[in-house]
Amino acid sequence: MLEPVRQEDVDVVIVGAGVAGLAAARHLTRAGLTTRVLEAAPTVGGRMSTEKVDGFRLDRVGRLLSTSYPELRRTPGLNSLTLRPFSPGVLLHSDGRHHRVAGPGIPRSARGALTTARALASAPRRPLGGPLDQSRLASALARLATTAPDRLLARPDVPVAQALTSRGLPARTVDGFLRPLLAALLCDPALQTSSRSADLALHSFATGRLCLPEGGADALPELLAAALPPGTVRTRVDVTAVSTTSVTTKDHGELTCRAIVLATGARAAAHLLPGLHVPAFHPVTVLHHTTDEPPLTDPALLLDADRSGPVAHTAVISQVDPTRAPAGRALISSTVLGTPPAAAHLDAAVRAQLARLYRTSASRWELLAVHHEPEAVPAMPPPHDLRRPVRLLAGLYVCGDHRDTSTVQGALHSARRAAHALLTDLGAQAAPLHETLETAA
Repeated sequence: MLEPVRQEDVDVVIVGAGVAGLAAARHLTRAGLTTRVLEAAPTVGGRMSTEKVDGFRLDRVGRLLSTSYPELRRTPGLNSLTLRPFSPGVLLHSDGRHHRVAGPGIPRSARGALTTARALASAPRRPLGGPLDQSRLASALARLATTAPDRLLARPDVPVAQALTSRGLPARTVDGFLRPLLAALLCDPALQTSSRSADLALHSFATGRLCLPEGGADALPELLAAALPPGTVRTRVDVTAVSTTSVTTKDHGELTCRAIVLATGARAAAHLLPGLHVPAFHPVTVLHHTTDEPPLTDPALLLDADRSGPVAHTAVISQVDPTRAPAGRALISSTVLGTPPAAAHLDAAVRAQLARLYRTSASRWELLAVHHEPEAVPAMPPPHDLRRPVRLLAGLYVCGDHRDTSTVQGALHSARRAAHALLTDLGAQAAPLHETLETAA
């Protein structure tokens, strides 16, 4: 006697309610499939989470976005996301002075390159070097801005420090500007990241503005979750096993489906599917301080070209996004890369450095929170496959920043790749693509 055919609970189960998982769910529901997103944590967002403390909104990792990220426009559900840009370019602190470097996105034209070259040429010798050094830097940024991403991906892949030297940029320019800038963009002050990945990051910097989601990093995943049908996302559900047609949970039984998308972090994904690549990671620690008066009224990203302490970059976040602090209070958020000093000494070392960077005393600032994430950013040493397979086999897919670039753009793009592969396998109608997925920035 034939057993009755079992009806699947949903079309697709997505494991993980971070940015990639929620974006995949939006693409799939838009194509008409029913989805269920299972998240072990009590809230959505993964590493894009925000702690609320006495009216402050404190990001746990504090990754930077760019207004030029294509996937912010291509992901359904993010059309109402409000981005708060930093002031154009960055501020470099060097030898006790602040120097603004690079303009508000380099236009795709020779005139834009010339404007940038003139701006750099007016900068002091330190930290950008002499006029010839500044001209070379301006030309390099202009070339990146006008080069299509697919051509950047076709370049030889070497450590970015080696690539920058081979392009004729002197050590003082690399160490004085590009190293602190790439540390902020990629969380890799050693510059051992894939040069292709670094070129994409510099391309985004040169063609857009660094920015943050209004209200906190969790605004982005919360928008994606809110756009899904009610009941789609289930938190506090611990998945213990996956197959192509079902997931097993610790306390909530089994859920059947037509396909699975694994959208957890790299280590959790490898735990469920042994054999998946687990990269090394860049640790990130974020310290949030508050005071009555902002130490800097410019909504700028401030980089320490002298590397005089543990802080790689800092900003008066309440000047960039006033919704992140209560009225009358300034919020200063500072990022420490790598293994931080011992907890007992970290705040003191950071305060001493911030006093130099902001040229004011930080001794009376109140420490609101310290967030340490040892696996904040997947490392991307060369040769780095920026388009790691998202289709493991028919019915089983994986996405996340560990399958693409280690950025919010990469997480969103990998989600769209996984959704497209799944829809193709199921014979469902996929949304039209704006470009070849393998070469999208």
